[in-house]
Amino acid sequence: MTHIPIAKPPWTSLGKKLESMCRKGLYEFSMLDGVDHLGVALSGGKDSLALLFLLKAIVGRGFKKIPITAFNVTGAFSCGASVHLPFLKGICADLGVELIVREVHQTRDALECYSCSRTRRKAIFDAAKSVGCTTVAFGHHKDDAVETFLMNMLHKGEFAGNLPKIFMEDYGVTIIRPLLYVAEKEIIEFAKMYGFSRVTCQCPVGQNSLRKQTKDMLKDIEKIYPNALSNLASVAQKHGLTKALRARKES
Repeated sequence: MTHIPIAKPPWTSLGKKLESMCRKGLYEFSMLDGVDHLGVALSGGKDSLALLFLLKAIVGRGFKKIPITAFNVTGAFSCGASVHLPFLKGICADLGVELIVREVHQTRDALECYSCSRTRRKAIFDAAKSVGCTTVAFGHHKDDAVETFLMNMLHKGEFAGNLPKIFMEDYGVTIIRPLLYVAEKEIIEFAKMYGFSRVTCQCPVGQNSLRKQTKDMLKDIEKIYPNALSNLASVAQKHGLTKALRARKES
């Protein structure tokens, strides 16, 4: 029988730190205000699983207890860790979380990251709305925010990172990102500790995507400037997260 890894309190010191950072993001940006049903985009990779475990531990403790539903998108070219569904079903069953799966159909010759992301998100949003869920949490962390910030600055000439909370007008769904204060290396350590670390992205296009190239570029920059990631994260927060905080106060 396959072992189903579950992460839940009582935490180690690392688990306590991650929960604290997740709570900080949820609180500072009012991510759960007015939310009666929370969705989680669950690819099965380390980021989305860490998010699910942390949210399950947090909701009902300092925040209103609300149901959580996980949404997984599968298909021939599934972005992410390509985790088998029985694995995810076992985890969700243990946590008491409903899992809804949607399949998307894409061809290899037309496969590219931007359109694939839109297709997958639409599938998640449609599934969420079908059960009355209009807020969906994604597992984007601090490193993702830095990569997005650099990509926007170098490719578009814009100072813009991942916003912690954003309403998607075209879909009628709000995205929240509770892990924006958490570094990827901490999630990797957390995943290894609890046994849910899995193979990284299996997409043939994703291995040479602009984001992957940006991640590799950051590694090279850190060889020259060891504090580059943390410094860039601070800049991204000042110009991205601070903007979101200001918008919250003005609303």
